[in-house]
Amino acid sequence: MNQQQPISVSVILVNYNGAEILPDCLKSIQKFIDVPTYEIILVDNASSDGSVELVAENYPQIRLVKQKENRGFGAGNNAGAKFASGEFLFLLNTDTVLTSNILPHLIKLMEADPQVGIIGPKLLNSDGSLQISISPALGIQGEYQARQIHQAYQNISQQNLIEQKFQEIQEVDIVVGAAFFIRSSLFDELGGFDENFFMYFEESDLCQRAHNQGYKIIYTPHVSLIHLKGYSIQKAANTMAIEYRRSQIYYYQKHRPCWEQLLLRIYLFYKFFWEFITTANPNSLKVIILLFTTKKSAIKAPVSN
Repeated sequence: MNQQQPISVSVILVNYNGAEILPDCLKSIQKFIDVPTYEIILVDNASSDGSVELVAENYPQIRLVKQKENRGFGAGNNAGAKFASGEFLFLLNTDTVLTSNILPHLIKLMEADPQVGIIGPKLLNSDGSLQISISPALGIQGEYQARQIHQAYQNISQQNLIEQKFQEIQEVDIVVGAAFFIRSSLFDELGGFDENFFMYFEESDLCQRAHNQGYKIIYTPHVSLIHLKGYSIQKAANTMAIEYRRSQIYYYQKHRPCWEQLLLRIYLFYKFFWEFITTANPNSLKVIILLFTTKKSAIKAPVSN
């Protein structure tokens, strides 16, 4: 790497046992990203599937950061950011595939407005169809609205109408963390991701805190990439289902009024109590236990290796 050229963007990836999908992601980065001006940092969360060896042997230009344990997505990105020297950070999931160099457009948007703090590009499914990648501010109403949008998009007759809403650059509340472009200065100002979120809601929390500081969150459809969506989650679906609720409860504790926190707990209790007595699913019982044991000061999820 030519050290005379300043690094404009640090691309950070967090990997956990992703050897099956890493090659496609890294090949696309290698093909489209101009290494002399962008650096690539991969944080490995104690993988055991040969991921580290794959990267070390085939991608010597990537800075490899090895974690001793899997402390989650947010903590992994925080670890990578400590080694980043770019003016901007591009936090990219390993289950994504670039189809063009989208970074110049994202940089241009950032430079055009100093109040823009975070940008999310358009995400596509593997078949090229739109993947909804924004959300209203989370809360009882916001989660209901988000669910309505996702359910409506499953209806073929409504897909064109919904896609039209994603054809212009717009200010939004939340962008999905699969492709998350943020100013390094803002990431530092916010203290990075809250590591109490092991998985889920961490980008929503970061967007909310950026909003609280007066920054804008932007969605742009003018550049896109493929997101395979859910690869790592599918490998541990039951654990992640519980983790989703753990993070949801914590998010409400941080950002929502007491009445919404109570309403969420009542809803989750009846939902999973009924599920437990009808299916005897032990994961339902674990969620119920979370409702009575989760405290804001001790929300840390167990390490999953």
